Amino acid sequence: MPLLYDLGLGFYHLGIRLAAPFNTKAKAWVEGRSGMWSRIEAKREALRGCLWMHCASVGEFEQGRPVLEALKGRWPDLPVLVTYFSPSGMQAHKESALVTHADFLPADGRRNAKKLLDLLQPRAVLWVRYEFWHHWLRAISERRIPLYLVSAIFRREHPFFRWYGATHRAMLRFFTRIFVQDDASRELLASIGITNVTVSGDTRFDRVEAIAREGERLPIGLAFHRAMDAPVLIAGSTWPADEDLIVEALRDLPNAPRLVLVPHEPIPAALDRAARRMPRPVERWSHLEKRLDDESSIQESGPPDEDPLFARTLLVDRMGILARLYQHADIAYVGGGFGDGIHSLLEAAAWGRPVIFGPHHRKFAEAAGLIEAGGGFEVRDAGQLRAVIARLMNVRLAREAASLAALGYVRERIGATDRIATMISLNPR
Repeated sequence: MPLLYDLGLGFYHLGIRLAAPFNTKAKAWVEGRSGMWSRIEAKREALRGCLWMHCASVGEFEQGRPVLEALKGRWPDLPVLVTYFSPSGMQAHKESALVTHADFLPADGRRNAKKLLDLLQPRAVLWVRYEFWHHWLRAISERRIPLYLVSAIFRREHPFFRWYGATHRAMLRFFTRIFVQDDASRELLASIGITNVTVSGDTRFDRVEAIAREGERLPIGLAFHRAMDAPVLIAGSTWPADEDLIVEALRDLPNAPRLVLVPHEPIPAALDRAARRMPRPVERWSHLEKRLDDESSIQESGPPDEDPLFARTLLVDRMGILARLYQHADIAYVGGGFGDGIHSLLEAAAWGRPVIFGPHHRKFAEAAGLIEAGGGFEVRDAGQLRAVIARLMNVRLAREAASLAALGYVRERIGATDRIATMISLNPR
């Protein structure tokens, strides 16, 4: 094992611990792992012989979830361990009948890998999309535990394909099979001698299509949409740069849509900032929850001028509802496109909603796909956003065409889950 990897890993972990007193994410990373081994050991009997799925965060869990559901259909008594690297994954994780136990991934290292594998003796391991930790992958491979990489996508700029990428290339050889999203990824892997590859597609399409097919309504979202005869724009996973753009675009827009805003990080500071800036009056989702218990009571609440359902902006201070909330939109805006990259476009497209997003989307194939299909729209400034919203609001045929295009783009790409699940095997007990 190259010494540089272990040195870099040591400095990485030290950096997180040093940053913990000053950075909330680093603090959550450190504190979340406190007591982790005690929690896992308490579950050792329930987890022995488990299927282990590792995810970077909650988005990767949603990507791996369809495969997990399919495997539980084949082996309903199989215990399941889910691990996360990111604190946000653990914070967003909800109890699920699919999962026996969820916890943080212990830090990469020979001793941690040996300890966990000795404790739980997993029968198969799924690694979702990315995150490559040498000691974990090597230990799993050396014990001949089936190890699968699910819904991966590779680009030429990744370290696997660079002159300095020997350590990363070695990690790819630990996998029993690699399931990739597209032919371009398969060809890149073949260029470095990795051939145990199957082009399966992306399981996110299956997941978002299943959520839409289930059709579980959110009574507050439904009531807010129906309260006034005006279109609703749902802006999901927004950052301050997105919110600044939205405020400016709506300010001078005649007959502007009502807004449902879902900040990416619904922490008090972000919510307070949004509440001060968004079109007024602003109402918070949690306040409506306290007043209105179910759909019938919402509909019976009446339309007095002070009714919060008639607010101009509904500020969502709840996590875990965005994928279902998009059904109550006429148009969707997905944040992140003015930062590190857009968030999930497919959650909105699965409901047949036209999707607007910022320019930083080169790493996301679905952005280019939706633009080409006619269901997605890139905007670079407030003027462009205002023009796209105005066209989708005022030209009914344009909105209907974009909606059908977004929905068709998703439905044409489902099926990855079955292609993956049928090729996964478990070690015997």
